Amino acid sequence: MALSNVDVVRACLQSYMAQDRATAERLIAPDYRFTSPQDDRIDRAAFFERCFPTAGRFRTQRILDAVPACGDGVLIVYEYELRTGERYRNVELSTVRAGMITETQVFFGGRAEPVRAGGAAGSGGW
Repeated sequence: MALSNVDVVRACLQSYMAQDRATAERLIAPDYRFTSPQDDRIDRAAFFERCFPTAGRFRTQRILDAVPACGDGVLIVYEYELRTGERYRNVELSTVRAGMITETQVFFGGRAEPVRAGGAAGSGGW
């Protein structure tokens, strides 16, 4: 059974955290483009060279929500804690076609308070 688009994005994020490059390479399309406030539509090779090896700076990363969006898109909200103890939240919009991620756009968030049961700290959600 084929993975849903949401499952593909979740699996790719898990492969990043585990530094399982073989799995990530199966989930990321050859024509992949990655954009963040630090990267402007870099290609797959640049992503694997610059971005993929950075998981070691995280203590934890937790997916708060992942939902289908914009046709083939998946919106994912995650919170991470750096080894320094600082916590942040980001949002990513990934496009998935034929079981592979073709594009990811990362939107950096600010520092995050720990999430309480029932939603985001201090806001009841976003």
